[in-house]
Amino acid sequence: MAVEERDPHSGFMTTGHEWSGIKELNTPVPRAVYFFLIATFVFSLGYWLLMPTWPTGASFTKGLLGADDRKSIARSLEQAEQARAWSKKIESADFAAIQADPALMTIVRQSGRTLFGDNCAVCHGIDAKGSKGFPDLTAASTLWGGTPEALMETIRVGINSGHGESRSAQMLAFGRDGMIPRADVENVTAFVQSLSAAPGSIDKARVEAGKAIYAANCAACHGDEGKGNAELGAPDLTDKAWIYGGDTQSIFNSVWHGRQGQMPAWENRLSPVDRKILALYLADLRKPRP
Repeated sequence: MAVEERDPHSGFMTTGHEWSGIKELNTPVPRAVYFFLIATFVFSLGYWLLMPTWPTGASFTKGLLGADDRKSIARSLEQAEQARAWSKKIESADFAAIQADPALMTIVRQSGRTLFGDNCAVCHGIDAKGSKGFPDLTAASTLWGGTPEALMETIRVGINSGHGESRSAQMLAFGRDGMIPRADVENVTAFVQSLSAAPGSIDKARVEAGKAIYAANCAACHGDEGKGNAELGAPDLTDKAWIYGGDTQSIFNSVWHGRQGQMPAWENRLSPVDRKILALYLADLRKPRP
């Protein structure tokens, strides 16, 4: 061990230890370290006094503030239960009573928007106006009906979903399967398009030729006037709420290739209350706003 000496560069004494010519300085502990050690001790002492800290066998010191996490959690659960009391009202009340209650409908709109965004918007859009292949849920006409009761049932069982009680519907492939010739497909396309198009915008000869074809092949599902059939899930062809498009090519494709949309069943994914809220929310979207 070397002899202690003062380092000429730093002015600190050495410890007397030396390794390979390197001498160890005996530098003092920085004052900041003492400050934080003292502050930590003072904080710990204060925490021990104010908060539940020390076990005393069967219990523990309660602390001067009387803080209790169990009581705090119990209060939070109680407040959450009180805040959700409306769910029991929605669960027990019928649709008409809920729709007549402004307070409940405010909750339906808030909760329904969240439920829709989390579960339905990926297909139908955040505004529920749909896209090609996915229906506009704000339109006046809705497959299988637009009442809250009908909407809730559709949400529950889905469409062509594999659920035991699923809504089932399929548009036949009249052209692809050779049920009618191409010329007839073109003519019935013109007639169907004329049901929602501006008068005179479609070739009259094709419309007249397509009318008879429609009556023989399409009226059984869509009705003589093309207004659709909610019991069969056949859409209204007289409005502009087209699922796959109302232009000539899109209608032709639907008649030629057929259609079979799908919607999952939500019975095992959403609670009955959530499905009821969604149905009320969607029914409310279809109402005209002042």
